[in-house]
Amino acid sequence: MKVSFHGHAVVTVEANGKTILFDPFISNNGNTDLKADEVKADVILLTHGHNDHVGDTFDIAKRNDAQVVAPFELADYLGNKGLNAHPMYIGGAHEFDFGQVKFTQAFHGSSFTEEDGTIVYTGMPTGILLTIDGKTIYHAGDTGLFTDMKMIGERNDIDLAFLPIGDNFTMGPDDALTAAEWLNAKQVVPIHYNTFDLINQDGEAFASKVSPGKGKALKPGESIEL
Repeated sequence: MKVSFHGHAVVTVEANGKTILFDPFISNNGNTDLKADEVKADVILLTHGHNDHVGDTFDIAKRNDAQVVAPFELADYLGNKGLNAHPMYIGGAHEFDFGQVKFTQAFHGSSFTEEDGTIVYTGMPTGILLTIDGKTIYHAGDTGLFTDMKMIGERNDIDLAFLPIGDNFTMGPDDALTAAEWLNAKQVVPIHYNTFDLINQDGEAFASKVSPGKGKALKPGESIEL
């Protein structure tokens, strides 16, 4: 199984002949190795509705006939736009043909801003647990630190966790270190940093402070084999 980071919160998982894409913010992302019109995806998983996470979902999903899995209100919104959207919510899990998806809580906001400035409420923000071939990946989405991360770590054998470290809008590095400790993931990769000036951070410095051998800062396009 190949898991790749593509800048901001964009992650791809390639397993069982499927490509699963998290939060595809590409076109307006100056910190990615991807080109939106070349991205292949069978499934798109969305943590919440902010534009820097929904990103290029519309074009990628339509071009690839990809299934979109998202929190209920966001899935409803995307479904009304013609996408094949599967609604889920916090605490719920579902077995898909590519693996199991379970949505967790996150402490953030969730809305989509239309081109004319209209703000559309898109439900609660979430994190996502993706389990494939006995491996579990946790994408925390955008969130602050919360103590239930201890429970997520206790109840799930997490092989790889993607944690935001950008601060200002999400956890900063110090809180993310606490999250990494509570989650007890085998590997931890920082996300949601260095895309904008407000969230500039040193990913390598963060990774070096995670429990020895567990932290790894990936450059856009770099991968981990699970």
